[in-house]
Parts: sequence; structure tokens; C-alpha cells
Amino acid sequence: MSINPNPGILQYPRIRKSPFFHASRRHGVGLYSVYNHTYHARHYGDPVAEYWHLLEGVTLWDVGVERQVEITGPDAFDFTNMLVPRDLTKCKIGQCKYTFITAEDGGIINDPVLLRLGENHFWLSLADSDVLLWAKGLAYNMGMDVQIREPDVGPVQVQGPKSREVMVDLFGESILDVPYYYTVDRELDGMQVVVSRTGFSAELGYEIYLHNASRDGVRLWEKIWEAGRPHDMRVIGPCHIRRIEAGILSWGNDITYNTNPFEVGYGFEATWMVKLDQEADFIGKQALTRIKEEGVSRKLVGVEIGGPDVGTFNDGSMIESFNVHDPHGLRIGDVTSACHSPRLERNIGYAMVPISYQEPGTPLVVETQHGPQEAVVVEKPFLDTNKDIPKRVLRQEATVTS
Repeated sequence: MSINPNPGILQYPRIRKSPFFHASRRHGVGLYSVYNHTYHARHYGDPVAEYWHLLEGVTLWDVGVERQVEITGPDAFDFTNMLVPRDLTKCKIGQCKYTFITAEDGGIINDPVLLRLGENHFWLSLADSDVLLWAKGLAYNMGMDVQIREPDVGPVQVQGPKSREVMVDLFGESILDVPYYYTVDRELDGMQVVVSRTGFSAELGYEIYLHNASRDGVRLWEKIWEAGRPHDMRVIGPCHIRRIEAGILSWGNDITYNTNPFEVGYGFEATWMVKLDQEADFIGKQALTRIKEEGVSRKLVGVEIGGPDVGTFNDGSMIESFNVHDPHGLRIGDVTSACHSPRLERNIGYAMVPISYQEPGTPLVVETQHGPQEAVVVEKPFLDTNKDIPKRVLRQEATVTS
């Protein structure tokens, strides 16, 4: 018997389609996966070429798989503040927050971008897990006066250093006034959208959330594509090389129900993500308080991995997590995400290991698809530790618009 290395993915009615599915597939999708029960274009033939175009130009992503959970009603603020360990009293109307949704044991159910659209109006722009059912079940059990639904909203991302020019062509110079992780309402050719200065790339970028997406998805896509053509826009999938370089985590890989914020670097170090001293009794607060007091037994660390190119993470090269061993052969953990960085010219990734192996410089052995390879623990992120890339762009914009 022989293994078919690329068996493809069945397209049929049961799997959901993004509002932009029929538009994005015209660009020659190379590989789909399923994300939030929805077909997701992972790349368009050459993930490395997509990576370079993201770094140097402007790209358009179909991220309609980021389903929204909308929370409204008189108790919407209190309910949403209970879902997440961040202190939402610090979240202004029109602001976005990267958040975890935590379980009662402190595990991470999801890591959405939260958009606060009104005093009691929130969207959770989801990663790949079923938060809608979780939230509806909690609200029903607690008797809170909230309405929870999935609105007819679909986002696309415009990412890369030239996204600025495309967005100005679409929305005018005023779009440059939107700060990082804030939103504005806009109308585009009769379509109602919410524009946020967010993205999954660690580059300058925007997300455009379309109301009535099932009706207007293809029309919005075509409008953005036409605006982008003079700027050499390319359609790409989410760029996992860039997100691994940047220290951006992937739910289902680096974070899951079985990991907590302290293990993955958002607790001891990033105290803004888990605010244990806030008044709100958020779900998981007791467990996370105990975990902080007792400490953790494992940590997610950065690793550099020797040997041949391990691929781009979204090209089918990494079918399973890579086993991690100490230099004596003892299996101690897993590499949860890995890729070859063309810019750094080496293999990089994240590994969950016991805390006794967390210090930079610690030698490891990682079993890649090419066999055992020497590896070493390094600091993460691998590039742009202080997010100087988007900050530098912001300063340039301030100069242009002042």
C-alpha cells in the first residue's frame, strides 16, 4: 500500500462556507482546512512567496471563519467581563482586546479578539472552538439578561506595509486616525462595515467586518481587490511563518483546553491578560489564583531546531506535534508549532517543556519529519520583541497626517 501525501478535502454542503468563499476560491486556493466548521483557505500554492509579499507589499485574507459571538442586553458587560480574565472596565467603547476565554480550571477555551461596539454590545471574533454554545449555556444557567447570537458578519484582513495605501483608497485619509486595536464604523459603496486595526500578522494591518455578509461578501471582496490591484495586492492564507516569528499563538496547537495562561506566557509575564486583583469573579479566577501561587510545572518556550527545512506549518509538512527529548533521550514534551523562517534562515517553533528546561541555551533534541535534530531553547518572540514594526509605521503615519 502507498500513502497519498495530498488527499485533498471534500467540498460538499455540510461544511460551512465563508461569506467570501466563492470570491476567494477564484484566486486558486492550494489547500483548504476546516476551521470553526467552515472551509478555510490555508494557502494559494506557495506559502513562502506569500510570506515575502506580506512583508513587502499588501495581502488580502479570507478570514470569514472567524465567526462572531455577539453579546448584547442589559447584563452584556457583566456577562462578558465574567467570560474573560482581562479587566474589561479598562476597555473603551470602540476598543479591541486580545483575550482568553477561560474554563473553571483555568484552561483556555478560546483566544478571540474582543470588540466593544457599545456600552453593552460586544463581538468575540473567535479562534477554532465552540464559544457560542459555551456562552449560551452559561447565560441560560446563570439567568443573566443577555442575548447571545452569531450575527451575519464576516471579516477579511488587509495586511502588510502597503495596507495603508489600500485602506486610504477605500475609506479616505481619516482611516489613518484609527489607533492600534481600535475600531470605527464606515460605509463602503452602500455596505456597512466595522474596521479594526488588528490582524494575525504582526505587520501593519486591518480587519474589515462586514454586516449582511451572506448577502454582500463577494461584493466587498471584489471592492477591496480592485482597490488593491494598483498596489500589487496578493490573496494569501494566514501566514504561519510570520505569526510564529512574532510569538502569536494558535488555538488548538500552542494553546488548548489543557493549557492555562501562565504556562503559555500570559500570566506571570503578561499580567494585563490575567487580572486576578479585579473585582469581577471571572470564570477560572479561583483556579488561576491557585496556579499563580503554586507555580506551573511546564512552560511554552521558543526553540531553534537544526537540520533540514521543516516547512511552513500550513503546507502539510507538520502532520503531528514533534516529540522533544533531552540530550539523554528522555521524552519531555512537544513542539506545538514549527516552521522554517526564510528571513532568519533557520527552523523555529514553540515547545511545551518542563520548567527545568525553560532557560535560553538549554539543549534539546527534536524529532522532526527528518528524524532527530539538535535544538536549543531561545527567547520568544523571534523577531520584533517590542512590536517596533507596527509602532514605526504609526510614527510615519503621524508625520504624514500631522
